[in-house]
Amino acid sequence: MATSWTETVTGHRSSVRDAVLDAAAALVATQGLAVTMSQVAERAGIGRATLYRHFADVDAVLTAWHERQVVHHLQHLTGVRDRVADPVERVESVLAAYAGMSRHGGHSAAAARLHRSDHVGRARDQLRDFVADLLAEGARAGRLRDDVPPAELAEFVLGALTAAGELPSAAAVQRLVGVTMAGLRPPA
Repeated sequence: MATSWTETVTGHRSSVRDAVLDAAAALVATQGLAVTMSQVAERAGIGRATLYRHFADVDAVLTAWHERQVVHHLQHLTGVRDRVADPVERVESVLAAYAGMSRHGGHSAAAARLHRSDHVGRARDQLRDFVADLLAEGARAGRLRDDVPPAELAEFVLGALTAAGELPSAAAVQRLVGVTMAGLRPPA
């Protein structure tokens, strides 16, 4: 069966988008968020005019790249959750992974702009619900506190672990996760 013109155009757009986001990822990894449209186009192997047909400006490129990163982070946390059977160990593993990701986040003005984007709010809601479900599972097992609603505990946990972004080492992150886990244990 022949490929339709629409499928060909859609496939091409998807390929260009993937190449641009891969280029942005490589540039961000080596130089942070201070990238230009010229650098992205060159790295993606496309002309600037083609890049501008797909993205209005470098902020649009970085927002699309960041949205893809957020999806990958949520998928990673799901994978971490699925590798552990014990409900408390699941929570601790997911929190450690999340804190580790938080530690590697950016703190520039460009990073702040990215974190104000709509997709971040949606992802934060998904993350809160994801963590709340894990906390509810631990509470049902009698191993995590049940005196505070899971959604409120999830907000506490995520708020506490944002401090990981300022910590100097992986060991400090692990200590923060330990303190957070202690707060999730049932009251004596």
